[in-house]
Amino acid sequence: MSKRDGSCPKENLNITGGTFVLSNGYSHGSLLRYICPNGYYPSVQSRHCQDEHWTSKIKISKTPECKKITCPNPRVFKNGEVIPYKDKYYVNDTTTYSCHSDYKFRGSAVRVCKPNGKWSGSTPICGRDSDHCPDPGIPAGSTRTGHMFNIDDKVTYRCENKLTLIGSKERVCQENGQWSGTEPQCYADFTYDSPEEASEGFSSSLKSNLAVSQQYEGTDQYGKRIRVGNGGKLDIYIALDVSDSIDEEDFEKAKGVIKTLIEKISYYEVSPNYEILIFATDVAWIVSMRDFKSGQKNNLLEILKRLKDYEYNSKGDRTGTNIAQAYRSILESMQIEQMRNKEEFKKTQHIVIMFSDGQANMGGNPRKWVDQIKDLVKQNTPSEEEENLDLYVFGMGDDVNSEDINDLKTDRGNEKFFFKLKNLDDLQETFDGMIDEGTSVTLCGLYRDYDDGTDSHKRHQYPWLAKISVTRNNGKISNCVGSLVTSSFILTAAHCFRFGDTPDRITVDLGSDIKGIQVKDYIPHPRYDVAAKQNVGIPEYYEFDVALIQLENPVIMDLALRPICIPCTKETSGALRLSDREGTCRKHQEELMSAETVKASFMSVMGKSIEKKQITIKQGKWRDACVEDAKKADGITAKNAKDIVTDNFLCSGGIEPNVDDIACKGDSGGATFVVPGNRMVQVGIVSWGVKDLCKDTRKPKSDSHTRDYHTSLFSPEVREFLKRYLGDEKLGTPLTFL
Repeated sequence: MSKRDGSCPKENLNITGGTFVLSNGYSHGSLLRYICPNGYYPSVQSRHCQDEHWTSKIKISKTPECKKITCPNPRVFKNGEVIPYKDKYYVNDTTTYSCHSDYKFRGSAVRVCKPNGKWSGSTPICGRDSDHCPDPGIPAGSTRTGHMFNIDDKVTYRCENKLTLIGSKERVCQENGQWSGTEPQCYADFTYDSPEEASEGFSSSLKSNLAVSQQYEGTDQYGKRIRVGNGGKLDIYIALDVSDSIDEEDFEKAKGVIKTLIEKISYYEVSPNYEILIFATDVAWIVSMRDFKSGQKNNLLEILKRLKDYEYNSKGDRTGTNIAQAYRSILESMQIEQMRNKEEFKKTQHIVIMFSDGQANMGGNPRKWVDQIKDLVKQNTPSEEEENLDLYVFGMGDDVNSEDINDLKTDRGNEKFFFKLKNLDDLQETFDGMIDEGTSVTLCGLYRDYDDGTDSHKRHQYPWLAKISVTRNNGKISNCVGSLVTSSFILTAAHCFRFGDTPDRITVDLGSDIKGIQVKDYIPHPRYDVAAKQNVGIPEYYEFDVALIQLENPVIMDLALRPICIPCTKETSGALRLSDREGTCRKHQEELMSAETVKASFMSVMGKSIEKKQITIKQGKWRDACVEDAKKADGITAKNAKDIVTDNFLCSGGIEPNVDDIACKGDSGGATFVVPGNRMVQVGIVSWGVKDLCKDTRKPKSDSHTRDYHTSLFSPEVREFLKRYLGDEKLGTPLTFL
């Protein structure tokens, strides 16, 4: 029985063929959701406990039931046959399409009704292709008005009874032979996008703004940088609905989704500016665009922490869903940006991502604010198309009002901007799969960590690792290690080469499948001179012990072959999640090398075996003793250790505060790297050591005075050398040095 505390009755809640779950028992405010087996949907989606009554969006005259999911009517197909001809088509039903003579077939000849209420494949079309634009077809469940397909001709669509049109209601045949807008689809209340569909649709659209270097088989990855890559900026506005229709568990999931999205975007060489707002009745900011750009709150890690710390109850009792206010707030932020710097605003790509369950119940129609956002961006861009604005909407859950939300998105060129997902778990899955490593292989420092240690997986763990062999005049082979830093260059040590070595005697292996890569040239640092200080008691001097190997042909990146990150480049700013304003060489050094002892690693390659060696780079109070031990190396008689080891070296080894691994001869030239977060960044190159402890073992441990010295990539002279070659567009895919 209902009680005076506002709880609702427990009777008459069952559903035939299914079950239900409650968000908060039978108490006031609890949401009841009906659940059906796969292939079925509930005739009533949900109920709400309000003032001792269970309310629902639709009138309930009989016991709710689980009904079979159907797909929209495919019999709208024109100028051909669809088999079989049925009244209704259920999950796993298959249809086959063919054209009458004189018509040409496009699209999917066989389609299957999927469990999310959509047909597999693409719309089948029988057209004559005699007009300026191809026949745009009639998607399942719709009717089309208009059968002329020449320039400026229009076609309009509507969906059959109880179905909602998603996409463009009207399309125009354009001069370029393409139809404007997006092909419509007809959704039932139970129709959803699968995470795979949403992931593919969203990321293919978003990637065009993330300046990803696209790569083509057999060609160098000069990569087309689309819109943003050309010196432009990227402003991303994210709005999250936290009204009462989204419960606390879902709210936590939604925050996790935004975190994943930001992390995925941070894989790219763009440094977006962010505004993140949370709304119910009113709007609250995690960060505003103005604050982010002014540098007050523009550290991504800090913003992710503030997002994590924002509590569900912070919104108070304001339980409405004021989507209009959210868009109005974004509009006001954009207006401020436009007034502040009109020229920069013109060059900026503006992305708005709205997450909501779609039930606006206050604030009026949000469309007027969306239209003003569109107008503001359009006024400030030369082209007619809304190319500088992307409005995405993610509708989640049973109560999404697809028709209303369809009006709040961008409508452009067969890209998808509205996604209807079953729940937040599906949304999380969408973003998890959104920017997969297979499509982002040119990004530096990415790797996959495997526990089983098999050699094939070692390539994925260290996909930049290069093995270098030099054949001498006497037939002996000398081995070194290096790191892939762009598709055309390997970074290694200068002392790996001697006077008289020629490129044809050098080969590079990048894993078991990529052996014997031909070398075009090797380029030692111009100031490297091993005999430079023989007259002061240093028989071999290794300052500027750095060289680049230029490959004859650029390599094609894949999961087992990617570049390592190099500090003081824009690419590494992306890896460190630094905004453009924060992305300076000094900031990189602070982020990577700020501690007195820095945990780092380098790889040791012996035959087929690959070992990771762990070291501690000694700085601050630890550095002097580390440098002083250089005087103990064989043959050195110099009195001042700083003549032997300058500030252009990093120092490791010894037994304090940890016992370090020690480099062996074949380890020379390898990357000394650190792993901040989930990316590998090279900070040095293995150069020389005080003692050789490798006679009996490939992984010796240091004693108190055994030290190794690594050429520092933070050295201005080393950086200048790298920039001269790695930053040159004529020499392969260039890095952008800060």
